[in-house]
Amino acid sequence: MNFLRRLFGNTKPIPPNRQIPPAPSEWRLTIDDLMREMKEGTRKSIGSPEVDWARDYERSLLSSSTRFPKEGDVYSAVEDMEVSYMTAWRAPFTGGGKTTIRRGERFWIDSAPSSQQPISVYAVAIRYNAIELEVIPAVERENPKYNGYYFSFKTEDLITRFHLVDENYKKEKIA
Repeated sequence: MNFLRRLFGNTKPIPPNRQIPPAPSEWRLTIDDLMREMKEGTRKSIGSPEVDWARDYERSLLSSSTRFPKEGDVYSAVEDMEVSYMTAWRAPFTGGGKTTIRRGERFWIDSAPSSQQPISVYAVAIRYNAIELEVIPAVERENPKYNGYYFSFKTEDLITRFHLVDENYKKEKIA
């Protein structure tokens, strides 16, 4: 999950002595664009400063009045939609797949994004156990190294495809 945190902005603040060079004036690549280039073989790796530039570019595409997600926020899906989920393991591996979440399903931002203006955040389903049974294959759930699952949602998607329904959700409320 550390790689994903670095990629999507859930990282420690940049040390004051580390300067990121300014993006080229023609820079118009998003994280998805960088990932696609890597998949196509036109890019061998993804790292700084390109990831920083992509994150900044994506942030610039959001409205200046954007309310960025925060720890404790709960979002409800406004429509059925296909999303990706990730599985955590007690091993150097992250798995996952795609699933359809249903309209009304709620997700909790369970940890503070380390960026004040994240372009994406990790979330867990409010109905964690029920969704886990529906989404995660039994062979994975029963593996002793399986360590749970989670979702990553782009801020843009939270704005357009979800409603913010709570701002102070606490862990003990998980069903």
